[in-house]
Amino acid sequence: MSTTLPSASLALLQLPMGEGMLGQALLVLLAIAVVIVVGRVVLSIAWKLVLIASVVIGALWLVSTVLG
Repeated sequence: MSTTLPSASLALLQLPMGEGMLGQALLVLLAIAVVIVVGRVVLSIAWKLVLIASVVIGALWLVSTVLG
């Protein structure tokens, strides 16, 4: 069972994007945009995990200080 790309995707893949200086600049900007979007998602998840860990550790410290 083979998977084929739609004709529009194949047409986009055949464009001479990186041949000129402007094409290379566009590819670099697109790569930076992808890194920024992925980074924003990862950092939003990481920030929530850091907040949860801070609350849990703070609560454990408070309990150990009061009861210990």
